[in-house]
Amino acid sequence: MRICGVELTANDAVISLMELEQGHFTLPDCRVRKLSLPKDHSREDLQQFQFAFAKLMDDYKIDKVAIKERLTKGKFAGGAVSFKLEATIQLIADIDVVTLTSSQMKTALSENPLPIDFSATGLKVFQQGAFNAAYVAHMLNYDK
Repeated sequence: MRICGVELTANDAVISLMELEQGHFTLPDCRVRKLSLPKDHSREDLQQFQFAFAKLMDDYKIDKVAIKERLTKGKFAGGAVSFKLEATIQLIADIDVVTLTSSQMKTALSENPLPIDFSATGLKVFQQGAFNAAYVAHMLNYDK
């Protein structure tokens, strides 16, 4: 089962791919680390983002997308564009999408600590949220 973890920040969808086979995790190489939307975006830009994301999921045979939820209010609230990106991803046909709350992620990570230090994954630091989302989705059995 391959899961694509996604963290939405500003105009970017940061991604991390993770596969679980026979109890072992692998991090498949991916041609992109994030997909971006221009700040002054149009309907066509959203459609292009959606097409590029769907193509990436198809190319890498992703079974599920796990999005790290953003807060709707408060100091760390997500911006309007990140919510557009989430909706654009959720509306892609034939892609199973789950949204993980902060409390779900915190609980799952405390019950199932990461088997390796993040720095040993070879991913960029900005991908850690997406990596955690993919890992938590596997731990919560969203990979079934």
